[in-house]
Amino acid sequence: MNTPIYKRVLLKLSGNAVSSEGENIGSKALSHLCEEIVSAYQTGIQIGLVVGGGNILRGNQWSKASGVDRATADYMGMLATVINALALQSALEKYGIETRVLSAIEMRPVAEPYIRRRALRHLEKGRIVIFAAGTGNPFLTTDTAAALRASEIDADILMKATRVDGVYSADPEKDSTAKKYDHLTYQQVLSQDLKVMDAAAISICREKHIPILVFSFLEKNCIVNAVCGNSIGTIVKGD
Repeated sequence: MNTPIYKRVLLKLSGNAVSSEGENIGSKALSHLCEEIVSAYQTGIQIGLVVGGGNILRGNQWSKASGVDRATADYMGMLATVINALALQSALEKYGIETRVLSAIEMRPVAEPYIRRRALRHLEKGRIVIFAAGTGNPFLTTDTAAALRASEIDADILMKATRVDGVYSADPEKDSTAKKYDHLTYQQVLSQDLKVMDAAAISICREKHIPILVFSFLEKNCIVNAVCGNSIGTIVKGD
């Protein structure tokens, strides 16, 4: 199937998706991601992006390691997501695609402030919108930010691209007996404490009936396959 089954998607990328070869932001990783995103964009869908900042700094981990208070460390992590968003914007625009970065923390010289109606207008005009700085609040993850933005822009699905090709019963890199799931309900994810997204993100998607697709960004044509409904990754929906 090569026809998209969704009109508007929210794609969540980890910060590690843009890192490669020992670099926090790697040119090869950016090129691979942009090729995949552009291929999906060319099917005619509208794309919103949320990118994490873990390749640069994770607030929770940094707070524990450095003694910096958690709120400050989380704000530092939010700024890391802005750096990644600007890198993605620059890389995507080399393909001739209009892209806008909207930040939950106001920094007008480098990004537009996040305003829901403005985001919707950009999407309607065919621009890729990158949502930066998480929710703008400490103690919340970029997964929660992705679920929130997916809800606000009325996305048909939230797609989480990771290094693993779906959701497993345990970490497949550590446990060879880990079982991969093709389908899960929101309740199964919560009750089994499966590491799909944090509980707040799952709850938002559950309330708004937004399905979550978890798949690997390392596979060729991964995003196109995802938006076209081909068999890929793990889908989370329903009760």
